[in-house]
Amino acid sequence: MYVTNHVPFINPSESTTGCCTLIHPSEWDEQEFVFDNKLFAKAKVRSFLHIPLNMASVMSKMQAKIEEADAGADEFITLSFESSPWHSEQYFAISKEVPGLETERLSGTFMTKVFEGPFKDAQKWYSKLIEYVKSKDKVPQKTYFFYTTCPKCAKVYGKNYVVGFEKVASVHD
Repeated sequence: MYVTNHVPFINPSESTTGCCTLIHPSEWDEQEFVFDNKLFAKAKVRSFLHIPLNMASVMSKMQAKIEEADAGADEFITLSFESSPWHSEQYFAISKEVPGLETERLSGTFMTKVFEGPFKDAQKWYSKLIEYVKSKDKVPQKTYFFYTTCPKCAKVYGKNYVVGFEKVASVHD
């Protein structure tokens, strides 16, 4: 278990692409993270049958606004929640409010599983994440994914790690 509101550090100096850095899967796999009003900037991405249409532009605009406000969190994480086949919500960890950006605070216990493979396997990852959570006598409540590399970097690295985050409740709650 990690300290409340923290996730493993991703060292940007380890990036060989100048863009995304590979995570160390063992630091993320089958862990529990506790968030207590953890601050995130929120953005929406348009999709067509779960395929993001404007992800790259949303990501770069959000990152630019966060950097301009000097609001980057100590550790990098962007959580994605697919609210429908037509759009998703992106949650960027931030250290303070950013003018002009919608914010949301997340609280709860989140269990994780690391997956590797093409994005088309997301439904399989979801099923495995839910199965894992239930095997630990927890009740799944809401699923997020942390897509750790963009498609270009995943191609360069030959790895596409994705961390499933499941907000959970105890069976006895």
